[in-house]
Amino acid sequence: MLDFKKLVVAFVGLVATIGSLSAQNKVIDLWNGKVPGAIKSEEFKQNVDTTAGWVDKHSIVSPDLYFYPASEEKATGTAVVICPGGGYSGLAIRHEGLQMAQWFNSLGITAFVLTYRQPDDVIMENKSIGPLQDGQRAIRFVRRHAKEWGINPDKIGIMGFSAGGHVASTISTHYNEKVYEPEDSISARPDFSLLIYPVISMDSTITHWGSRLNLLGNNSTPEQVKHFSNEYQVNEQTPPAFLVHSFDDDVVPVQNSIDYALALKKHDVPCELHIYESGGHGYGMSHPANTEGTWTEACRKWLEANGF
Repeated sequence: MLDFKKLVVAFVGLVATIGSLSAQNKVIDLWNGKVPGAIKSEEFKQNVDTTAGWVDKHSIVSPDLYFYPASEEKATGTAVVICPGGGYSGLAIRHEGLQMAQWFNSLGITAFVLTYRQPDDVIMENKSIGPLQDGQRAIRFVRRHAKEWGINPDKIGIMGFSAGGHVASTISTHYNEKVYEPEDSISARPDFSLLIYPVISMDSTITHWGSRLNLLGNNSTPEQVKHFSNEYQVNEQTPPAFLVHSFDDDVVPVQNSIDYALALKKHDVPCELHIYESGGHGYGMSHPANTEGTWTEACRKWLEANGF
């Protein structure tokens, strides 16, 4: 089986349109070999599938942070942890991860691509909290090393696409939930969130069922469903958010973003929601000719307007 880390250099051709991956500094073992609640399985191996033309990382047992530092000349002090989508069964790590990291670098923002674990009873004592554990750890890790990396500890955001948007919104609303034993008192609260066609809810009427089944299983309780329906978990301390969705998204209903935005408004949390006529789902930074292709410029302006 090929090692993903050894293949990163091979992806240069795949992302040539946005520049070389040479800016990548290093790959960080998020838990340093001590993943909480892990169950060892000799048959459960990390693997990479590039047959679809984009890198899809599966079967993650050892989460990593792919570190893309902003250049010293451009650095703004802002950092973003990026959670690619994949329905909680894989990671669309190229167009919803590596490309975004390069784009953030062009704005002077340091980026980290998080390869969070996909929920699975084979390797986790409690699969419903595995991605949340990885997300909390990632925010704390970046904040702990902020000074070393030239990052403002008060300008660390979380970004998520699709199911990665559920990871990001869960971290934004459950950052105080004790899902592992942290090594210090550093906060896991993101300072802002960027949610792109996100799964927000586990509610049966609007959820993405693949994500719900992978995260909660077939026998989820009403309490679990509500707990991980993040539109119900918003309060006054929830970080400001920028959201993007398309009306014709037939994978993750647009109501996910609408309900989250309305919950933020109810609690007077700053929010900006962009709903496009078309685009479907999973477009990342593509579709430049259509209106949804302008979301990155809207995102840039939002970050600038809010001091990030």
